[in-house]
Amino acid sequence: MPRKAAQVSEADKHAAAGGAIAVDRALFVLSVFRLGDTALGLAELAQRSGLYKSTLLRLLASLEHAGLVRRQSDGRYGLGPEVARLNAVYAASFSLEAVVMPALRELVRITRESAAFHVEQGEHRLCLYRVDSPQPVRDHVRAGELLPRDRGAGARVLRAFAGESGTLYERIRHEGVAALVGDRSPDLAGVSAPVFGPGDVLCGALTLTCPASRYREDFRVDVLHAARALTQALGGTFPDSIADNASAG
Repeated sequence: MPRKAAQVSEADKHAAAGGAIAVDRALFVLSVFRLGDTALGLAELAQRSGLYKSTLLRLLASLEHAGLVRRQSDGRYGLGPEVARLNAVYAASFSLEAVVMPALRELVRITRESAAFHVEQGEHRLCLYRVDSPQPVRDHVRAGELLPRDRGAGARVLRAFAGESGTLYERIRHEGVAALVGDRSPDLAGVSAPVFGPGDVLCGALTLTCPASRYREDFRVDVLHAARALTQALGGTFPDSIADNASAG
């Protein structure tokens, strides 16, 4: 009789409803590789995935056959060449707008305030994408407009995660979010969080803006969750401290 696991593995916790268990487990094995990992032994893979070594060996055989992992001479496993090929295909077909705009629309739907995606542009920051609040009273920044690089929640986040020193920027890096009232304009409030891409490179800042009178503290959680989801969609990973703050919210 096959041995039953004493508890549900991490792989099975992340299984797709109605999906194929073996496929879910194999894909989860790939997901346990982290930035900086060159190769992992069977024991480390078992610990991270929560799978029995016997199960892992069968999954790894299939992944190796597909070129998704490569078994090294010392018996450890690293990612295979097929991962690089798929990444090249994805990068060639990738559209930032197609990923960012739905995230902005969803944030506006939840908060009923304006959402934007900012990137650094020389001595300024650029409002690359924007979705307006459905409410008549709002700020009127448009996509393509240049804004100050040293004022506003989006600017503060971009500078913080570019390594700017100072108490404010240290707090933003620790909390993962900037929530400011009157920083760019006395009548406006902004909440912003960083968005990361592959290699955990800073891609930009996801920013919610509203009249100061409509600011709510729970916007911090909304923006953090949206930025974390967008980071995942872009193939990045939030730093652990930020992920913990978002979960705590």
